Amino acid sequence: MKFTKMHGIGNDYVYVNCFEEEVKDPSRLARKVSNRHFGIGGDGLILITPSKKADVGMRIFNADGSEAQMCGNGIRCVAKYAYEHGLVSKKERMRIETRAGVKTVSLRVQGSRVQKVRVNMGRPKLLRRFIPMLGKNTRVIDEPLHVEDRVFRITCVSMGNPHCVIYVEGVRNFPASHYGPLIENHKAFPERTNVHFVEVMGRGEVRMRTWERGSGETLACGTGASAVCVAGVLNKKTSRRLLSHLPGGDLELEWAKSGEVYMTGPAEEVFSGEY
Repeated sequence: MKFTKMHGIGNDYVYVNCFEEEVKDPSRLARKVSNRHFGIGGDGLILITPSKKADVGMRIFNADGSEAQMCGNGIRCVAKYAYEHGLVSKKERMRIETRAGVKTVSLRVQGSRVQKVRVNMGRPKLLRRFIPMLGKNTRVIDEPLHVEDRVFRITCVSMGNPHCVIYVEGVRNFPASHYGPLIENHKAFPERTNVHFVEVMGRGEVRMRTWERGSGETLACGTGASAVCVAGVLNKKTSRRLLSHLPGGDLELEWAKSGEVYMTGPAEEVFSGEY
């Protein structure tokens, strides 16, 4: 099987071009190729597929084999691959089918290479049943959540997948690897959740770390950064335009007045090979 390793600010996946390759058991394959010691290494597996609804499709499998609805860093890499490898005609707007719906992306091209991708991440879903989270069907904004010896104030947003945002001081030293899995698997979240620990640096700037559902701590999360942008507005902590510093790099976010969230960032191809 031919594959390509790509990353969006360090959020790395193994990509397979399913216009040419057939993957019969993607869940099992994801677990094998994601292993950083015995496989290729990555946060998961992404299949680039033909689509009847869009220019291309994508399926995302976490390192534990579970299938995700959407990946903001992954979709930028899919757009770059599809453009540079000729899966679509050379155009700077593209539609990509995901389990969270069809997303529209705009490419910033220099020469024949895609430098950055701007993604319309869609409208956030805020009601509890859409996240999903147990409890009365209200918005989850600055709500207490008991975890071991602590009470966290959480804000929850769905960007096609579930996100739990928590504001902390000194995020670089926060014990994310301890509390991340406890919150991910908390009984309040029937489908588990992605967890983001956020330090506010100013009205237009944050620093964040992510514990990703099914993959553990990752260097970046595009849907998570989008959720953090929304959460900041809901909590009156940040503006609708936001620069988010993640361990792997920076993302630009905007929660437009129209309701859609836009995310802009780079995508990089690292190497290709045969597995």
